[in-house]
Amino acid sequence: MKKQIFFFILLAYSLSANAQSIKAFVGGTLIDGFGGEPIYNSVIIIENERIKTVGTIGSTAIPKNAEIISTEGMSVLPGLWDMHVHLMINGHSDYDHWDSAYMKDFEKVIMPASAHQLLMAGVTSARDLGGPLEASINVKRSIDKGELLGPTLYVSGPFIQHKPYPHTEAYRWGVTGVEDARAKVRKLAEAGVNVIKLIDQDEMTLEEAQAVVDEAHKYNLPVAAHSHRPNEIRVGMKIGVDCFEHTGLSSSPEYPEDIIQMIKERTAQMNKGPLFWTPTVEGLYNYEYVRDHPEKLDDTSWHLDLPNNIINDIKASLKYPARMPYFQLTPVRRPTLEKKINQLKNAGVVLLVGTDSGIPMKFHSQSTWNELDVWVNKFGFDPMYAIKAATYWPALAMRVEKDYGTLSEGKYADIIAVKGDVLRYIDLLQKVDMVYKHGKKVK
Repeated sequence: MKKQIFFFILLAYSLSANAQSIKAFVGGTLIDGFGGEPIYNSVIIIENERIKTVGTIGSTAIPKNAEIISTEGMSVLPGLWDMHVHLMINGHSDYDHWDSAYMKDFEKVIMPASAHQLLMAGVTSARDLGGPLEASINVKRSIDKGELLGPTLYVSGPFIQHKPYPHTEAYRWGVTGVEDARAKVRKLAEAGVNVIKLIDQDEMTLEEAQAVVDEAHKYNLPVAAHSHRPNEIRVGMKIGVDCFEHTGLSSSPEYPEDIIQMIKERTAQMNKGPLFWTPTVEGLYNYEYVRDHPEKLDDTSWHLDLPNNIINDIKASLKYPARMPYFQLTPVRRPTLEKKINQLKNAGVVLLVGTDSGIPMKFHSQSTWNELDVWVNKFGFDPMYAIKAATYWPALAMRVEKDYGTLSEGKYADIIAVKGDVLRYIDLLQKVDMVYKHGKKVK
């Protein structure tokens, strides 16, 4: 008799738990990430962490025990990706001071705060390109375990480069010779990174740079490489990097013709897959506006989880936006951005949304939607193209498209929703109303 009672208790508990694990998002305009027409009056059924069914009202049965989540009047999208963030920094204008004052706080305070801020902005997946190895891996794993709130992270750990800048050795590893290049990549791979970050490859020997890419590919790790200088791009193309970062530090009005030709030849080779590029334009494009309208810096969203002493230090460092050495060349470089990003787009690269979030005056709570806003409202990109560059393509670039990037059956339920039509007003993404990660409500 006792066994029967125990069985019915377990059954009741199981049914109750199952009821809580089924959710139905009902009524919104679904932008699924594939780039096609929106689905109106949509229904998304999720069970536990994953999407079970995608359909429309009237044609999709909603389980009787489902929790109904109304998305009426909202745009419903896959959680956004930001493909170029720096969790270890958060808008401070003086890197040397930041490192000396706070490196001891990166793992326990600053990186978790940055991750939480990204998640609250609707970024459910992010690629962190540059940080101390142990801290990067530990923060990633803590998020994976549910111990910290943040996006699913894809981390590079330290930059690989010819020679680290003074006092940056914790997150920049120099290379001296081919065997050292291979050894450094092996150490990163075995520690559990998801991507190799390569910079200044034009300062290495070609053999050293090639060894970095070859060793990374042995471990099935993509290589993301800086493209600030034309020769960085030339070398990167020769050695076969998978993704380029930035539109360049040069004030030249466009990319040289030989580089565009190299890109066209590479993108024509369909057997190699897409050539990805993360242009990170918004920080440069918006600098002059923020300089002249600094009230934008008063948005308190970037204070989340940061102690007052760090908040006050960041504020003090931003007191005179016009005086920052970091941005003095920006007014000359800014007019080149639209030309260069269109050169890349027209040459056949797949552009990815990434922001360099964390650089001076650029906060994790704001950067991603600002990048989308510049693409759409300043450069005239189609909103659906921009959204796909922040959802579908990043998942493919990181080789996790079976689990992420679109709202479709079998994928993890990373879902965001905003009131209104984001295809008409992309800047609605500055205030994401609803965020679910792996089926759990986080906002």
